[in-house]
Amino acid sequence: MTYRLGIDVGGTNTDAVILDKNDQPVAKIKVATTEDVTTGILNALDGVLKDSSVDPSEIKYAMLGTTHCTNAIVERKNLARVGIIRIGRPATLSIKPLISWPEDLVEAIGGYTHIVHGGHEYDGRELAPLDEEEVKRAVKDLKEKGVESVAISAVFSPVNNEHELRVAEIVREIMGDVPISLSHEIGSISLLERENAAILNAAVVKVAEIAVKSFENALKKKGIDAQLYITQNDGTLMSAEYALKYPVLTIASGPANSLRGGTFLSGLKNAVVVDVGGTTTDIGVLVNGFPRESSVAVEIGGVRTNFRMPDLISIGLGGGSIVEEVNGDVKVGPRSVGYRLEKEALVFGGNTLTTTDIAVSLGRIKLGDPSKVENLDKTLVEKAAGKIKTMVEEAIDRMKTSPEPVPVILVGGGSIIIPDELRGASEVIKPPHFEVANAIGAAIAQVSGEIDKVFSLEERSREDVLKEAKEIAVKEAIKAGADPNTVEIVDIDEVPLAYLPGNAIRIRVKAAGYLKI
Repeated sequence: MTYRLGIDVGGTNTDAVILDKNDQPVAKIKVATTEDVTTGILNALDGVLKDSSVDPSEIKYAMLGTTHCTNAIVERKNLARVGIIRIGRPATLSIKPLISWPEDLVEAIGGYTHIVHGGHEYDGRELAPLDEEEVKRAVKDLKEKGVESVAISAVFSPVNNEHELRVAEIVREIMGDVPISLSHEIGSISLLERENAAILNAAVVKVAEIAVKSFENALKKKGIDAQLYITQNDGTLMSAEYALKYPVLTIASGPANSLRGGTFLSGLKNAVVVDVGGTTTDIGVLVNGFPRESSVAVEIGGVRTNFRMPDLISIGLGGGSIVEEVNGDVKVGPRSVGYRLEKEALVFGGNTLTTTDIAVSLGRIKLGDPSKVENLDKTLVEKAAGKIKTMVEEAIDRMKTSPEPVPVILVGGGSIIIPDELRGASEVIKPPHFEVANAIGAAIAQVSGEIDKVFSLEERSREDVLKEAKEIAVKEAIKAGADPNTVEIVDIDEVPLAYLPGNAIRIRVKAAGYLKI
């Protein structure tokens, strides 16, 4: 028998599941996330192996969804010293790299920048020749400053990447095997947001390397010899090698895993997914079984970027949210007891009234000692339940694109606090194993590839450029580890760019397939 292991590291809990060859869970566990993250992963591994009769040597595939990179950016810890080379002089001198970045984050990565001559027009024509001597001087300066990772960006590099690739060659000639992040491989058209994404990627390469090696060592320690995959924020997998090159794509992978787990467990491909954790609730939308992507620039750690991210709303509501009476009204969250729920909630013998206590009082779930909440003020309980229901209904309403009722899937350990009926929902589904949907989503995830590029239709037909875009997306999926026989196009987005001459069109294509086993 061959098994899959899925682990998802959340802010409050680390969840693990083992799936059999039919993708059915044979063991699952939820443990507290630890400050160093890795210890929590080891604890989850210990628990899920102990609860199953699975021989570790039969686990052949291990999928990890982790918050290592997100935490590093938010906490400004363990980030690499980044050298930044922008190819865009003289056109882009008015706005320097790292503009509007938080000062403490700039300080954490060093803030070493150079702008050199070069770049291209929207149609691929050279904006200015690349000055290689100028590039060499810049690279030598970055080497002397001791940078550990290099980010390279260029004007319209998603259209023509020649200058970025040549500068990368020069960096390798002078600095050797230093990690290099190329903006055209990560972000979209807009220079500043794409450059920011490349810089963030360069900043977290060390963190990703530590996370991957820690997970590999943890697996070896438990006798598991498995192929390792990391989940990315579109709900698909990438190989460990791919993740080390593009670690920024792991940001927000946790909610994406939950959405993928929700579609797998419910069998629905189009629905709203409400993922309730210990402190927060994430609401996302499934489109053809994958998370809907955000169509606007997003901020990560105070930095505006434009690489793909799931379209989510997060609210301060979870199973550990504190319920309080304030001036005659009832307040729910955003304060939470988080991972201390089993010590501080009333039903577990604590002294804090939480949303979980409300759910137990209403008979929605049997947890702890129900007698601890049987004398709660009924009016308080009803007001708190009403507040919880309203918070979720309003968030769902914000995510919908039409007034028509839609199916709602409840996942996450904290979803016990949500009622079975919600305004705006055609049905409310809480599937089996809902509490570990994120880990299941990691374990069953497919592998994807994507292209986001501007094409000119002056000398080519729309069909020709679409064909090229699809071929590139398929190649990217295969490069990331997908079985070529299973890869299919799962999403196509076309946007005419009327403000550019030459009948330009922006095309995004995503392909996905099952792991090459």
